[in-house]
Amino acid sequence: MPIGFTLTRDRPWVMRTYAGHSSAKESNALYRRNLAKGQTGLSVAFDLPTQTGYDPDHELARGEVGKVGVPISHIGDMRQLFDGIPLEGMNTSMTINAVALWMLALYQVAAEEQGADIAKLNGTTQNDIIKEYLSRGTYVFPPGPSLKLITDTVAYTVSNIPKWNPINICSYHLQEAGATPVQEIAYAMCTAIAVLDAVRDSGQVPAERMGEVVQRISFFVNAGVRFVEEMCKMRAFVELWDELTRERYGVTDAKARRFRYGVQVNSLGLTEAQPENNVQRIVLEMLAVTLSKDARARAVQLPAWNEALGLPRPWDQQWSLRIQQVLAYESDLLEYDDIFTGSVVVERKVADLIAGAKEEIDRVQAMGGAVAAIESGYMKSQLVASHAARRARIENGEEIVVGVNKFETTEPNPLTADLDAAIFVPDAAVETAAAAAVQAWRAGRDQAAADAALDRLRVDARAWKATGTNAAVNLMPATLECVRAGVTTGEWAHSLRDEFGEYRAPTGVSGVVGVREGSDIQVAAVRDAVQRTSEELGGRLRLLIAKPGLDGHSNGAEQIAVRARDVGFEVVYQGIRLTPAQIVAAAVEEDVHCVGLSILSGSHLELIPDVLARMREAGLDDVPVVVGGIIPAADEQALLAMGVQAVFTPKDFGITEIMGRIVDIIRESECLRRFAYEPA
Repeated sequence: MPIGFTLTRDRPWVMRTYAGHSSAKESNALYRRNLAKGQTGLSVAFDLPTQTGYDPDHELARGEVGKVGVPISHIGDMRQLFDGIPLEGMNTSMTINAVALWMLALYQVAAEEQGADIAKLNGTTQNDIIKEYLSRGTYVFPPGPSLKLITDTVAYTVSNIPKWNPINICSYHLQEAGATPVQEIAYAMCTAIAVLDAVRDSGQVPAERMGEVVQRISFFVNAGVRFVEEMCKMRAFVELWDELTRERYGVTDAKARRFRYGVQVNSLGLTEAQPENNVQRIVLEMLAVTLSKDARARAVQLPAWNEALGLPRPWDQQWSLRIQQVLAYESDLLEYDDIFTGSVVVERKVADLIAGAKEEIDRVQAMGGAVAAIESGYMKSQLVASHAARRARIENGEEIVVGVNKFETTEPNPLTADLDAAIFVPDAAVETAAAAAVQAWRAGRDQAAADAALDRLRVDARAWKATGTNAAVNLMPATLECVRAGVTTGEWAHSLRDEFGEYRAPTGVSGVVGVREGSDIQVAAVRDAVQRTSEELGGRLRLLIAKPGLDGHSNGAEQIAVRARDVGFEVVYQGIRLTPAQIVAAAVEEDVHCVGLSILSGSHLELIPDVLARMREAGLDDVPVVVGGIIPAADEQALLAMGVQAVFTPKDFGITEIMGRIVDIIRESECLRRFAYEPA
């Protein structure tokens, strides 16, 4: 056989699409269609109330139900979600973190009801709360209790669901939050160390079984468009993980030390401008995690070309699946051994990434590890700074994004000729129906059994609090009792909120410099405009930046906050997950000149009118409101008609230009002469 060929063609990776919307029934139908098209695994997207432990009828769930995933409120919903899909033979990935223990319990009971042997269940719960504090924002509890829930999940699955991956350490969102490849590797490894140390020290898993724990740890990685660097990043991950698990945890079985990872390629790198270019971006990003056999992904899911415009339609997700299938079945990729073995360039780049990652890992460990680096704000501030530096490179043209800051002329795009038809629009009645359904569920269950199950959960949680050791009691048995008694997601989470408390993570904005002082003509011009306006108004301009609802993707809001402060605004930014009432109260208390709202979850038409109405009631009619997010053109016009002064979407990549426009909006609201700011 020729050198480099494999004896047999390799088996393709697991092919998934990240999907779920509206209701369990609708999502079930979507899953069946996707499986019929050749998808080989399920990747469940949950809506934000489910991810953050709220039922559909809770105040904070308003506008969010069924938007970015499926609402799952109790065992009846989970039963419906997988109706007719045999779970014993399915590979299911669930993107769930703060309430992962709860969701796995729902999944187990649904499988048992199908007659499945739970020891044969195969799949993954993401269950990585560290990156939620850093990027995606669907955390609920403080770091200590969150690590307890992760530890209990790991310990339970090792003994009872041995084929399950209890945690999927997720560097994906770290890259979207600004991480360099070195930071992405380092912070993912720091998370792994925190989890494995907690499991080892808990006493729930004997030392001789740590190899089984390591063998079930998987990773979920991002792949950007710099596909050579990204491929080298994956090889660096493989080498570092092998070294870490061998030396720190004494795992001698090379198979158990294998770096097992899945991928979704970079969604936030997709552009609203010339969105057809996103197709080639997706293909290049996929090559980064499939070309190298020695570091090939075990599972791949691709975003859709139009995700920067709104929610993809089933056809768009099918297109992404077909991209994978063409590479796997039409190309000769799977017929060869690793094609990069022996490459001097690749070896040098991998070595550089490993050296940089080890240096950063050592820095975090010296602080006390990942949890300490979360609580101090160190890791978050590092990501915000890296993201700010990248934004600055794009704005000054040092880093080119085709169709955005170069090659901007374009022919009319037939794919977006009818924007209303180019994205999926959830039915507005979904939320009302879900709220009514969960209320009917509560009314129809055995309330005494539900109360007894919740009481047991609280008692077990208090036992952990009293001892401070993870070995005190595993919370999975009490959680399974809650599932079988018909307890809801919100009730389970609120019971633990009562015991563990809630948490608000550091924003990472303070102290970060977004642009070099005095190095940018645009920045200098806007800074001068801010200063002159402040002098005319007799006080420094104050900008409130707020994220209403449950959307935790705060990267854009953080970058706006950093740049606003850099050009001279006094910035009020309190982080994520605020109610309209809290936002208006902050606007009154801080006496702000402008309110900027950031929403990426699609709930803008429900939440922003509420903020506007409350501002009018509070006498803030003269304070302008601007909005940023993934907002379709028709919705943009609706928001402007309601009184929003400006809407910024991903096509508005120039943050300094946005700052200039906000200054003029404030001046107009204060009846001052506009500077008529024009971008350079």
